[in-house]
Amino acid sequence: MPRSSLSPIPSNLPDVAERRALQLLVVDDDATQRSLITVAAKQAGHEVTVAPSVAEAIEKLRASRFDCVTLDLVLEDGDGIEVLGEMAKVKFAGAVIVISGMDGKRRSAARSFARSVGIELQSLPKPLDLAALRISLANLGKTAMGLPAIHTWGGVATDAIVGRHRA
Repeated sequence: MPRSSLSPIPSNLPDVAERRALQLLVVDDDATQRSLITVAAKQAGHEVTVAPSVAEAIEKLRASRFDCVTLDLVLEDGDGIEVLGEMAKVKFAGAVIVISGMDGKRRSAARSFARSVGIELQSLPKPLDLAALRISLANLGKTAMGLPAIHTWGGVATDAIVGRHRA
């Protein structure tokens, strides 16, 4: 059978109309990590701004609005905690995803500090699992539109599967 006569495989992934591009700030001094995060976010349709230092992150947070910040905790010119402090000062209302090679204790301390200044954050360890990042960004895009999060893995929207099993 010729390929052109085959109908497309139906997908339960959300249409582009059901997604919203996030304004993402990537704060990481490691060029490879910045590139990985940037490519993954852009492939998902998000707008990306990068900041390789605490100073640049603070400058960009003061000048622009972001829906999400990915934040390394250890930067050449300081600590990601400084960036969280600035986020509190500018009344940042978006999501924060800490992406750090630091141990769980250090990530937990960052989470406690963030909560103390009114910021909720997620945490992903390095080396970064791009699938986990994509899922986090997809869920943030949905919640930014006031919709429930859809957890996806391998191109399958799990909320649709759960719904079928509950029916």
